[in-house]
Amino acid sequence: MQLSTPGPTVGVVGGGQLGRMLGEAAGPLGVEVVVLDPTPDCPAAPVVRDQLVGDFDDEEGVRELADRADVLTYEIELADPDLLERVGEATGTPVHPSPDTLRTIQDKLVQNEWLADAGVPVPEFVRVDDAEDLRAAGEELGWPVMLKARRGGYDGRGNVPVEGPEACDGALAEVGAGEAGALAEALVPFERELSVIGVKGADGTATFAVTETIHREEILRESVTPARTSDEVLDRAREIAERVLDATEGRGVFGIELFEREGEVLVNEIAPRPHNSGHWTIEGAHASQFEQHLRAVLGWPLGETARRDLTVTANLLGDVERAAEPATLDALGAILSEPRAHLHWYGKRETRPLRKMGHVTLVGGEGEGTETLLSRARDLRAEVTVR
Repeated sequence: MQLSTPGPTVGVVGGGQLGRMLGEAAGPLGVEVVVLDPTPDCPAAPVVRDQLVGDFDDEEGVRELADRADVLTYEIELADPDLLERVGEATGTPVHPSPDTLRTIQDKLVQNEWLADAGVPVPEFVRVDDAEDLRAAGEELGWPVMLKARRGGYDGRGNVPVEGPEACDGALAEVGAGEAGALAEALVPFERELSVIGVKGADGTATFAVTETIHREEILRESVTPARTSDEVLDRAREIAERVLDATEGRGVFGIELFEREGEVLVNEIAPRPHNSGHWTIEGAHASQFEQHLRAVLGWPLGETARRDLTVTANLLGDVERAAEPATLDALGAILSEPRAHLHWYGKRETRPLRKMGHVTLVGGEGEGTETLLSRARDLRAEVTVR
């Protein structure tokens, strides 16, 4: 393969924090990035070649993006797969991952059916169109159940546990199922939540180390890599991630969220893009998930996915009491003074309670244990205020 730099241009639908980090990874490769995002001066804008201001389903905007790019990709599931497919075919611009994969992922019921058909273990699930269906699902699966809107949910939004038949009407209204409907899953009494960042390239697949993800109030707070679990579970998680990659179409990075339950591993959800649980790879792996995504969508050789050392991340979230505009991070010196701490500020202009505004990564030193590193990351976060 003959490659040269300056290199090609990647068009990205979405210019949020993931688009920003794709832009940061593109620079050293000689790759240029142009993003399409509805927010003027979006988070990615300072680090990419250009931003086109337009909605994710703006056909004129997507077509202009395709005209300026050698390949199209997306960093948000709100991208329109039908539009991407249509524009890609009309302009001859490849789209990765495949719009078919995005179409499948956007509907949680279709996603679960697809995974089950591919032999990937998922929690038991039932389609739900109304309260009567939900009550029947509870009887079949056993109360409580996890109710999920089929479309639009993220960061725990669109998901709600339902304790019994009397809560069905309120739960359906809470998740905002609407005409799209919902599904009920058997509630998994998991021991821990895991994630594997997988990458599918032109010449094969690869996975990063299995990560333990720590959530509170359905929001990812910290990650620990490698996950604190048995070698058997780590091997099973990687095996399942490879099975998921085999089932997907198109190239790119995929965030694969998992549950561990009594040595068993189940898939929770798939994201066809770089993922928050993979931010540790920027400092903790030889080639980050963002570099790998660019390499993959361009058809370039993949980089090394091995981790460098024990790595912990802590998300910096909007203060629940003091959300304000513009966004600021106070007491920054606490992070900058910490050896082996790496700050990532996402450049979002507006703070909201529990909104992900940045993260800090700590890479372990010689003889340093997981609990010590995790405690330091939490202490650092406690010293700063995002408002």
